[in-house]
Amino acid sequence: MKTLDFVEQETMRGDLPPFRVGDAVRVHVRVREGEKERIQIFEGLVIRRRGSGAGETFTVRKISSGVGVERIFPVQSPLVTKVDIKSRGYVRRSRLYYLRNLTGKKARLHSKVRDLSELVSAEEMAARDEEPEVAEVVEEAAVVEAQEKTKGLKGKARKKAKAAEKAVRQKQHSEEEARRKAAEPAADESTDAGDAEPVEENSES
Repeated sequence: MKTLDFVEQETMRGDLPPFRVGDAVRVHVRVREGEKERIQIFEGLVIRRRGSGAGETFTVRKISSGVGVERIFPVQSPLVTKVDIKSRGYVRRSRLYYLRNLTGKKARLHSKVRDLSELVSAEEMAARDEEPEVAEVVEEAAVVEAQEKTKGLKGKARKKAKAAEKAVRQKQHSEEEARRKAAEPAADESTDAGDAEPVEENSES
């Protein structure tokens, strides 16, 4: 592997969701005005993605006061702080330039969200997977700490320490029950969603 390719691969950002052409997105851009900075939101339809690596760009088009406005954003630019996907568009082209000549309902695309997990960036998914493990480690550490304190105590102090240990275990058990109950409805909803027939919705570009 070439040195330039290696450096480019190591510096690639992974905090953006896997959006594609046809998606309706909200792009959060850092704008500098004098000595102040603010976040500007540009909302529209992705009509093209071009290039790869550090030079990759994407074009977003929107209608403002009846006039079509397009803006090109570099994917790896630090000025692009966040990209939110509003809806998925299903198209067979990699460039939606034909939308420039269409207005109103003719410019709408069929959209539907199949898998919500695809709308989340890789870094957010990794953070979500690590959260339960961290919580379990903290709870286990609290139980072990309570047990260590109980060993060196006698009389009333020992009883108080045991009561505290019991409270920690009860809290841990109640939290596990709450997580289990919260997971059951989510599993049922995902099953129902998989059995239901897909419904197409129209998205305004």
